Amino acid sequence: MTRKLIAAIQEQSVPLQNGGLERLLDSIGEANIVMIGEASHGTSEFYKVRAELSKRLITEKGFTVIAVEGDWPSVQSVNQYVKGYGEEGSAARNVLLKSFNRWPTWMWANEEVEGFVEWLKTYNDGKRKEFKTGFYGIDMYSLYESIDEVLNFLSDNKKYEVDLELARKAFSCFEPYNRMPEHYALSTAHFTAECISEVSTLLTSLRKNEELYSTNHEEDLNVVMNAMVAKNAEAYYREMLQDDAISWNTRDMHMVEAINELIRYHGEGTKIIIWEHNTHIGDASATSMKDEGMINVGQLIREQYGKDNTYAVGFGTYKGTVIAADNWGEPTEIMEVPASKLSTWEGQMHAAGEEDKVLIFTEENRHLFNSTIGHRAIGVVYNPEFEAYGNYVPSEVGNRYDGFIYIDQSTALHPLKDEV
Repeated sequence: MTRKLIAAIQEQSVPLQNGGLERLLDSIGEANIVMIGEASHGTSEFYKVRAELSKRLITEKGFTVIAVEGDWPSVQSVNQYVKGYGEEGSAARNVLLKSFNRWPTWMWANEEVEGFVEWLKTYNDGKRKEFKTGFYGIDMYSLYESIDEVLNFLSDNKKYEVDLELARKAFSCFEPYNRMPEHYALSTAHFTAECISEVSTLLTSLRKNEELYSTNHEEDLNVVMNAMVAKNAEAYYREMLQDDAISWNTRDMHMVEAINELIRYHGEGTKIIIWEHNTHIGDASATSMKDEGMINVGQLIREQYGKDNTYAVGFGTYKGTVIAADNWGEPTEIMEVPASKLSTWEGQMHAAGEEDKVLIFTEENRHLFNSTIGHRAIGVVYNPEFEAYGNYVPSEVGNRYDGFIYIDQSTALHPLKDEV
């Protein structure tokens, strides 16, 4: 397999800096949903190249929505900024530092995102609102922040009294847990079905009454999305102590529901870019994840919208440095990413040539890249010494993605705060 795969990579790849993005854009064609991954949350080149590809999708192909692996309330502050709805005189750096204050802050409060956000604000300035590109969070860790958003909005608008009472009743379930989702998770065994269903009832009512809410600064979308987060986060935290696969699936199904809501809100045919880790956007059915009963965003989006209307771009690196931490919540550091073994996907990409490159997978050539091989994935928690035992996902890379961007030697992300 090794020699054949290396030869196929050499024959089919294009240098990233010499026509690589152009080949990707041509291959994307008329797809309305483009999912752009990353092999870690702490690699500068992944963020930079993803931003450059997104800029071209926006300016050359008319994409108007970016949905990212971040919490709705925090990312909504960025959306308000790039659309000109926020405070006058602010700057992307201040918005990012203020909005992303929960670990891992560096995922979004970094120099690479700052540069893109400033570009997007400049691009949007002077455009009519329907032609501005939005920046939205589709993750679900903001249980209490989203509860606050819904209650504050309804409390400030007394004409929505019916939904306010529903919200107060639904969210009373969470009050005893001192804003600690893990405490809620430990206590859910004692809850009644009524408490669980009340959050769903609230979301149903908000959607039913959505036409009553102001469209000013997307207030109507904001209240519905925060209620959706509360409903799905409740299920996620309830399940996270029971089964990893179930809670993973709940999270990714929430992100798909959020994507669908954004498309519904902006109109059928809306062109949307999705920024998430490879493990979310690379089709799970082409990996060992399926053996654990796990699904993901990439798989569900392909199934719902069809392969012709969707496009998934993966990332990978041979070696370098990365921002991560030894354990959840601990201080971050710049860590060495060791060189991949030859038997891995990244090792094969390196053996085919040390330049950064792009691969396009088509119906004609996918079979060349579909032997199962380990493909590196680094999270916010990382231990390089043990990565061979847990950081490689067996994958049929040609089926997992539609395109792949390879960075031979990568460097760590640049947090806005002095965390390293």
